[in-house]
Amino acid sequence: MKSIEKTIMKNGLIQKGDKVGVAVSGGKDSMCLLHYLNAISKDMGFEVYAITIDHSLRENSKNDAQFVVSYCEKQGIKVFSYKVDAMKLSKEKGLTVEAAARECRFRIFKALVNKKVVNKIALGHHMQDQAETILLHIFRGSGITGASGMDVVRDGVYLRPLLNTSKSEIMAYINTNEIPYVEDETNTDNDFARNYIRNMIMPLIRNRWKNADSAICSFGELCKLDDDYIYSTLNDNGVVYEGSGIVKIPLNYFSYPVAAINRILRKAFKGIGIMSDIERKHIKIINSLALEAENGARITLPNKLTVIKEYNFITITNKNFTPEAKTWPLERGKIDIPNFGVIDATVTRKLDISNYSHVVDYNAVPKNAIWRYRKDGDVFEKFGGGTKSLSDYLIDKKIPARLRKYIPVLASGNEILIIAGVEISDKIKITDKTKTAWAINAVRFS
Repeated sequence: MKSIEKTIMKNGLIQKGDKVGVAVSGGKDSMCLLHYLNAISKDMGFEVYAITIDHSLRENSKNDAQFVVSYCEKQGIKVFSYKVDAMKLSKEKGLTVEAAARECRFRIFKALVNKKVVNKIALGHHMQDQAETILLHIFRGSGITGASGMDVVRDGVYLRPLLNTSKSEIMAYINTNEIPYVEDETNTDNDFARNYIRNMIMPLIRNRWKNADSAICSFGELCKLDDDYIYSTLNDNGVVYEGSGIVKIPLNYFSYPVAAINRILRKAFKGIGIMSDIERKHIKIINSLALEAENGARITLPNKLTVIKEYNFITITNKNFTPEAKTWPLERGKIDIPNFGVIDATVTRKLDISNYSHVVDYNAVPKNAIWRYRKDGDVFEKFGGGTKSLSDYLIDKKIPARLRKYIPVLASGNEILIIAGVEISDKIKITDKTKTAWAINAVRFS
């Protein structure tokens, strides 16, 4: 197939020595792609593996997976078969079924790549899929980023060799090579947005404009050229990425032209792993929050995301994050604190506070002191005197609410001795009698 060959060569999709995993549902498109890549693999010097996933969304979905396994065994193609529960994930994370199924698939793809079983994943999206995607994004209120459609190659890992190949070419290849396939009955369910476009809208458009698919895809390519240029001009060095999928965008960025801040927001979402379900209406809501709302105002977005206006930033974070109830001993060396950063402690006789976040009297720290996240009932004796609940103290210090629940503290029972990166208790401060000290650096994610 000339169109696939041209796409592979023009974009350098596959190199000698690659291990290419092909996502195979058993349908026409993925079976065509698997057959074609397997046919050229020896001449080009790469390996082909099939990856089939039962999403548990249909009664006979396991039969489709078994069909792929049987075909691969006959053809001598190594196959990896998985079963996931997309519906369960959908309910747990508040995602659409389509988004949950996609997340399940990409978890598996990522695991195979991380384990070096494969180094590339080939997906079966073709020209009609691209046209449908562009229209779907436009109908959802996307700008030219969404109108650019899908990339031929993403992150150097995910490949779409069929993206410039028409459905008619795929069917001709299937028939010529007598490639078996299965039909997914959900493809006729027009409750799914993509199916509605595919089955109801596109046939009417093609009936009037025969080259509609290629024209829509050409429009997407032009949008991508413009979009890539605008992204190249962005100045977003002030955006801060923290642990646990948290990103902070300076408020002053929202005075930028709309085209710039909208792209900064989309880039920020992508940076914390959010690739879908964020539409233009959500971007407009965030802009309004930044420009018009009071400090502390918040909104909830799809994927259980929370956007908060806090002091000089708009912060986007996972809404339901709960830190693990874990403790760490106070000892020399570095400790990785999930969703915070690193605690680096040493014992010293040089009482120089300028090089450390905290320097405290070694002998004043109780032997049972441990690092942990805060709890209800924690109290803190401020440096200089005066006891407060830890919660009230953190509010006084203007620590954002999203950080309070997982900022590490050094505690002895409910008594807080150190709030990492913030303050020490008056009880463990160094005095003229101090001979040895704990010197501690609290280094946040950046």
